[in-house]
Amino acid sequence: MKLRDLDVLVTAPPAPGWGGRYWILVKLTSDDGITGWGECYAASVGPRAMTAVIEDVFDRHMRGTSAEDVELMFRRAYSAGFTQRPDLTVMGAFSGLEIAAWDVLGKARGRPVHALMGGRVNDRVRAYTYLYPTRPHHALPAFWGDAAQHAEAAGDTVARGYTAVKFDPAGPYTIRGGHMPPLPDLARSVEFCRAIREAVGTRADLLLGTHGQFSTGGAVRLGRAVEPHDPLWFEEPVPPDNMASLAEVARAVRIPVAVGERLTTMAEFLGALRAGATILQPALGRSGGLWQTRKVAALAEAHNALLAPHLYAGPIEWAANLQLCAAIPNCLMAETIETPFHDGLIKGTLRVEDGFIEVPRAPGLGIEVDEALARAHPFTGDGLHLQMQEAPLDVRGGTVFAGGAPRD
Repeated sequence: MKLRDLDVLVTAPPAPGWGGRYWILVKLTSDDGITGWGECYAASVGPRAMTAVIEDVFDRHMRGTSAEDVELMFRRAYSAGFTQRPDLTVMGAFSGLEIAAWDVLGKARGRPVHALMGGRVNDRVRAYTYLYPTRPHHALPAFWGDAAQHAEAAGDTVARGYTAVKFDPAGPYTIRGGHMPPLPDLARSVEFCRAIREAVGTRADLLLGTHGQFSTGGAVRLGRAVEPHDPLWFEEPVPPDNMASLAEVARAVRIPVAVGERLTTMAEFLGALRAGATILQPALGRSGGLWQTRKVAALAEAHNALLAPHLYAGPIEWAANLQLCAAIPNCLMAETIETPFHDGLIKGTLRVEDGFIEVPRAPGLGIEVDEALARAHPFTGDGLHLQMQEAPLDVRGGTVFAGGAPRD
């Protein structure tokens, strides 16, 4: 069961592109012919460069090693080049490969991955989703700044069974992070929370995203403005590497602080817990893979904190998230993206039903990947998975977060 071959597929989901411009899928094959699938979440470099990193990590640290030896392979990658510290790109490469190794191992043992990581605690996992257009008049890009349309979408989403909905009305992605939200952005955020709360009442939790855009004072100001509408969490209120700022926000705002989409390995998540984060949102294709994130879950448990795995990628990372959630006692919920392409890529082997996902009992990740479909949609562009805005902040509030949807 030694890992022998690697194939990297960069797949572009069709419009509207929920989940990013492309998904980096990895396929491993063992020397006894077992295949396993994983997914590397995003990257700071383009897909050609990232493919080279993935190939190097596999050749250097994993090829010829048993799929069982995930700890050994992690230590090699984590320590390589005299680093021994979190490295976003290397850990992103390793994470997808590690997920694939678990898929191989589970199939070799005839057991689902969660059965090999402590066994099943949860039979099903609560799902949440971003609010996307649900009605014909919900036209893009106007939808992203329209509280009334979001309230309608929230009502429609809750009617399908969801009990938690996420939205980000507070401003655009920008390289000029750590800014003070302009008054129009504050007002829009309050209006979104008010309208969505009125639409769903107590049937669903509100999840406020901000993508790490605010200064300490700006995050406090925003958090206090939306407190009356009782969001379940205040997601990534400040830049992800500033734990001192995160601690100030956590002390000042009466909304649970959630972080983790852009963190990797235990060291960074421990810093977030010490700063006062009470909900961690690891993206398994970046956070170190299944075993490292299982350790993060244990750290969270010791801090009386919860996990809500992040997803802005394809369904293979989603499958890994669910295997982790099945094996831990402190899973709050898992992010979900429902599109025909997500569903088709794993041949309908995972589904949201009445707001929950049944954890599969099939071997490995429990999914069947349509490799032909993945190969039929290669990424041919030159953008990154997600793009940041370089223009100066519009203090009149004219630019909003566009839902992560690619513009090209």
